[in-house]
Amino acid sequence: MSTNICVFTGTRAEYGLLYWLMKDIQSAPEFNLQLVVSGAHLSPEFGLTYKCIEEDGFQIDDKIEMLLSSDTPVGTAKSTGLALLGLTDSFHRLKPNFLVVLGDRYEAFAAAQAAYLLRIPVVHLSGGEITEGAYDDALRHAITKLSYLHFTSNERYKQRVIQLGESPERVFNVGSIGLEHLKRTKLLTITELSKSLGFQLDKPFFLVTYHPVTLASEDPCLSFQALLDSLEYFSEFQVIITYPNSDDGGRKIIPMLEEYASKNSKRVLAISSLGQLRYLSAVKHTVAVIGNSSSGIAEVPSFSKPTVNIGARQKGRLMASSILHCNPTFDDIKATIKLATETRLENVLNPYGSGNTSKLIIDELKAATNINLTKKFYDMVEN
Repeated sequence: MSTNICVFTGTRAEYGLLYWLMKDIQSAPEFNLQLVVSGAHLSPEFGLTYKCIEEDGFQIDDKIEMLLSSDTPVGTAKSTGLALLGLTDSFHRLKPNFLVVLGDRYEAFAAAQAAYLLRIPVVHLSGGEITEGAYDDALRHAITKLSYLHFTSNERYKQRVIQLGESPERVFNVGSIGLEHLKRTKLLTITELSKSLGFQLDKPFFLVTYHPVTLASEDPCLSFQALLDSLEYFSEFQVIITYPNSDDGGRKIIPMLEEYASKNSKRVLAISSLGQLRYLSAVKHTVAVIGNSSSGIAEVPSFSKPTVNIGARQKGRLMASSILHCNPTFDDIKATIKLATETRLENVLNPYGSGNTSKLIIDELKAATNINLTKKFYDMVEN
């Protein structure tokens, strides 16, 4: 009898990271892949990215509507509640043996909460990390406490999960799952990327993604405007700019980037979602990645490309030497982008591994046949 492994995804970035793990679960005879999709995947505003999942050959077992048309903390909290209600019904019907969630977002938190209360063992990827500028930071640690198996992207993060009271025999350092694409995904040439985008990339270009900072005192509109103003000083560069995520404050940014792209249509492409193949292909060919996305920290260093990391959102993460930090001000962003254009990198050491993550996770899932749902708090022995 196959083991039902249910994978939850609520955002485009999360799905891109989970892609190869889902493929390996799908092809393993011991497993039956179940897929529950929610959040921004189902929103026209954020690109209806569930269609990309289906185009990749995955069957979606359930779609859970949860997003309110709101741009406030109240809307986010209520959306989390709607997700909990819908996911509870979904998991009760699907009866998975395990639920796989990744990261730190409120959608994943709702999924982990529903599964835990239904006595479904939660498998958590990318625990133990820190993002001080976002409320995701606390949600990630909360998901850790709701989970039974932990797959971290670095040894330091593994120790932090254990520090949270999780038993060491259930915590595994497997590296960043996003790096799997570097070994297993054939990236597009610049010509193929241009054709796919319908936008001719015939000059050096920047790849830009900026998300709202939800915890630190950083106004998303002011910071994003400073970024747009800074880009004006680099008119010799083209720009691919992707939409923000569905955190509160994100919807305020969308009209700003659309107007900027409209005024600079020959130079700037605004797109709701690139998808993982086009995104990583763009990273391969870009001069620099600019913004505050976690991918600029975890995946981009493996391409030996500089990341201009703006503001406080990613504060606390382990960083490669290719990450250039700046404050969310016009002068600082402009100076750091200039530095990035002058930076030449080779053989950057990425602290998040080299990309063999899915096999390690699959092997542990195969071995985890009988999970004891009684969790003991693991006390670290003080020296």
